[in-house]
Amino acid sequence: MEPITRRQALQLGVAGSLGVVVGGVGLSQTGLPWTDPGGVPLAPTAGRAGAAAELVEPELVASRDGLLRVDLVPAAQVNKIAGRQAKVLTYNGTLPGQTWQVRPGDRIEVRLRNELDTATNLHTHGLVVSPQGNGDNPFISIEPGENFDYRIDLPPDHPTGVFWYHPHRHGTVAEQIFSGLYGAIIVTGDEIPVSSERVLIISDISLTADGEIAPVSAQEVMMGREGDLVLVNGQHQPRLVARPGERERWRVINACTSRYLRLALPGQDLELLGIDGGHEPTPRMVEDVVLAPGNRADLLVTMRNGTSDFRALGYDRGGMGMMGAGMSGPVTLATLTVTGQHAGTVRPVPGRPVDPDLRERTVDRRREIAFTMSMGGRMMGPGGMGDMMDLGFDGRAFDANRVDQRATAGVVEEWTIANPTPMDHPFHLHVWPMQLIEDNGEPVDQPSWRDVVNVPAQGQVRVLADFTRHPGRSVYHCHILDHEDAGMMAVVETT
Repeated sequence: MEPITRRQALQLGVAGSLGVVVGGVGLSQTGLPWTDPGGVPLAPTAGRAGAAAELVEPELVASRDGLLRVDLVPAAQVNKIAGRQAKVLTYNGTLPGQTWQVRPGDRIEVRLRNELDTATNLHTHGLVVSPQGNGDNPFISIEPGENFDYRIDLPPDHPTGVFWYHPHRHGTVAEQIFSGLYGAIIVTGDEIPVSSERVLIISDISLTADGEIAPVSAQEVMMGREGDLVLVNGQHQPRLVARPGERERWRVINACTSRYLRLALPGQDLELLGIDGGHEPTPRMVEDVVLAPGNRADLLVTMRNGTSDFRALGYDRGGMGMMGAGMSGPVTLATLTVTGQHAGTVRPVPGRPVDPDLRERTVDRRREIAFTMSMGGRMMGPGGMGDMMDLGFDGRAFDANRVDQRATAGVVEEWTIANPTPMDHPFHLHVWPMQLIEDNGEPVDQPSWRDVVNVPAQGQVRVLADFTRHPGRSVYHCHILDHEDAGMMAVVETT
């Protein structure tokens, strides 16, 4: 296990550029095995992915006495997806991985054993934890056959909500997540009277006729790939069943590599409790909720008689001219059937503390950051094929050894994040939470905490970044993961 070196980062950048030129690679072309170490083909397993028409939730593992200790094994596996045998990547043999349940102040200890043929690592997305050493460190590279022990310490006042874990090894992030490596993290402590809770991890995937992960084209890399199949907990259009009058808590994660989700549940009462690590003061009735890639939503659903489709409505995320439009098209995610005897009256939702407001703090520094998406002028190879685009921030592609922003630990900064490109980009800052204060020129009145903020095409946002805790070195990047792998990422260090 060792950090990514500058040379490795440059090699990965070249690989990303080549992927843009030649059309990318699928799992069948990256050396990921579909046999065990002795050469015996992996047996197809039903697993949970697509095993039943009714929604099946990931296995839940909860902390005890302030500690959650888990083994995490990423490996290739044959699972059933949408009724077909598919060669995917799994954590501990399942897609998605286990749900980790913890409380503020807990410690998470993870022994990651890499059984892939490519390097990987682990990111606890949205957790406000240390990026140093064996914490949430994106610069760790765990090679095939190696083990690494992570230790993640949550502060005692860590926000409650839904978070998630996934790989973050630069150059392979999109492919590994697209292929099935992701799982939920629930930080409890704001219990609400409900009949049941559900974890709904929404992802997408594309398969070839023989069940391989489909190769990604140059256009898909530039636009951000969207899979042909949209899954909920690894299942294609599963069925949910409830009784009228029941109130359920749905924790929804957008684990798609590029797809935006405008979620709606017509015919049911849908209330928003929070997005990412932010919380609504009281549940707010909504018609739909937009989740950029990486965003999460905490929802209350009060059931009414009938059948409703849980849908992602269309979302236009912009385009690149001749390269096409970035429309995240409408799709049915699951079907909810509400029938039977009325469940009776549910207790009211208790009041919740108002999230802190960083506007009450002194701003130490103001910065301007801009997404870069420009035509490349280099020529390469005997055929003279050139890079199609240069991706990065402020005119520079990612370099693991370069620090792009230096902040002082313990301060609040104001960042203006500009997007001069013709398509939306979701901006994700690791470790340090952000409060959105202006969205494309419109002030945001209530405290609105995010770790992924959508920056609209030809627009900008302003956020307050809280560097009060956790000095160290981490990254910010576009959460269209093909863009991240191709260089749209930068390093921030607090000292």
